[in-house]
Amino acid sequence: MEISMDVLKELRDKTGVSVMQCKKALEEAGGDVAQAEVILRKKSGAAAEKKGDRELGAGAIGTYVHGGEIGAMVLLSCETDFVSRNEEFPALAREIAMQVAATNPTYITDEDIAPEAREAARSVFMGEVADKPAEMQEKILEGKMKSYFQDQVLMAQQYIKDDSKTVTDLITEAAQKFGERVVISKIARFSARG
Repeated sequence: MEISMDVLKELRDKTGVSVMQCKKALEEAGGDVAQAEVILRKKSGAAAEKKGDRELGAGAIGTYVHGGEIGAMVLLSCETDFVSRNEEFPALAREIAMQVAATNPTYITDEDIAPEAREAARSVFMGEVADKPAEMQEKILEGKMKSYFQDQVLMAQQYIKDDSKTVTDLITEAAQKFGERVVISKIARFSARG
């Protein structure tokens, strides 16, 4: 199948992924840009998973201040200086800092949730599902827990600039784009509003 340069450029601009990967995805999707995006997202998840055990040795600090009253800092880590010095990498760190300023997450990942916080939420929700059928209680409880912690966990949040993506999607796409492991290592948010 012949893929036009305009379609290839459109997909490349949307995803930031290499031209060769875009071309392969478009060929696999029969020229359909939307399907090619899904294919690239699926592949980026697998690629990010493979990079999960690589050592982080570099990074960038992204900052964002809103109206002089709310500010956030994010340490976005990667494997090499080569990636951390790419102009798109600190720009991504700043985007994530903007997310932190806007949403004020408590945790970066699900793994960061303290067992006490999990147990406290679980005991509250257990009371709410007690009158439900026994075979449904665990599933309902799981949904309530996920919903409760979703806004508190940065990686689970919808991206403020594109609600079709989560912050996890941003990080996964960055890992594919840069060819390295990318991790949000630390976050901090400050507010003059109290």
